[in-house]
Amino acid sequence: MTANRPIVMGIVGDSAAGKTTITSGIARILGRDRVTRVCVDDYHKYDRAERAAIGITPLDPKCNYIDMMELHAERLQYGQPILKPVYDHTNGTLVRPEYVVPREFVILEGLLTFATPVLRQFLDVKVYLDPPEEVRRVWKLKRDTTKRGYTEAQVLAELEKREVDSAAFIRPQRDFADIVVRFQPPPGVSASQPDARYDARMVLRPTIEHPDLSYLVDGPRPAGDGIRLELGRDNGRPADFLTIESAVTTEQAGALEDCIWRHLPGLRPLTGDQFGEYVDLQQVRHSDHLALTELLLAYNLLRGSARPDSMTLAPPVAALRRTALQQGADGATDAELVSRAPTRGEAMADAEMSR
Repeated sequence: MTANRPIVMGIVGDSAAGKTTITSGIARILGRDRVTRVCVDDYHKYDRAERAAIGITPLDPKCNYIDMMELHAERLQYGQPILKPVYDHTNGTLVRPEYVVPREFVILEGLLTFATPVLRQFLDVKVYLDPPEEVRRVWKLKRDTTKRGYTEAQVLAELEKREVDSAAFIRPQRDFADIVVRFQPPPGVSASQPDARYDARMVLRPTIEHPDLSYLVDGPRPAGDGIRLELGRDNGRPADFLTIESAVTTEQAGALEDCIWRHLPGLRPLTGDQFGEYVDLQQVRHSDHLALTELLLAYNLLRGSARPDSMTLAPPVAALRRTALQQGADGATDAELVSRAPTRGEAMADAEMSR
């Protein structure tokens, strides 16, 4: 069954990969009054002191209430409010929960947003942030020493401690993304260089519809053009690769920006300096590459909003679990529950026939 419901985007990335920055930019483009933001890292079971005593990292699913994340993702897609837990990253404590009402667009961002089939089925667009590890290390050092009260030595020790869980639980989620975003320094430039400018590279998989960027490949391209669209393979699967080089000119960036705006229904175009902001050592800076990335991601949310007749409701897995327990099928996996689920239309037809 189709429904007029919120459009839900999931954003995953390791710690300091840029999740909050990207989410803020998308909300600015769409209008903050139209976007509900939910950080799934708030679903930690333990505070910072308890994790240290237990010897567990927040990257481990066992350290998080994954079942509550699934239930809340379901309620948000169905347009229902949730009482969301809150984790205070400044001091590592669990604080008063927050009442959250879904708006037209919902963005779930965090470490484990794609962790289970149940979570993924409630996401219309899935984005994975994939900066090289040397870049993420620089970003995490800057953020955690200026905003979260860590020393440099503590941050480096935490990175080392989390590496096993990053490889086991975070990076495998890349396989489930519709779009993979990577900011990386151009060849010969160090990530730690002050004011380093980055290339942006996006993997656009054919699992969702993307804006028509054929102007980038049709006809002759000027020499030294800093924007390229190429067909290739990612992990053995076909995909488009959009590259925006750090040396891109304002005119080239503006042409791509105009192309994307033309595909955004019902939005008043913003100027490039109204989004694409990030914080570097407590200073607000602007990046054309970041702005273009945020604009492309906003398109994918609006695409769903412009086609309400194609938006279906995912199966109500919480109810399925209760039914499975009643029937003695509690050994079923999440993936099996999802595959067994009747569609909304089938459930309504069964109800009608039983009258």
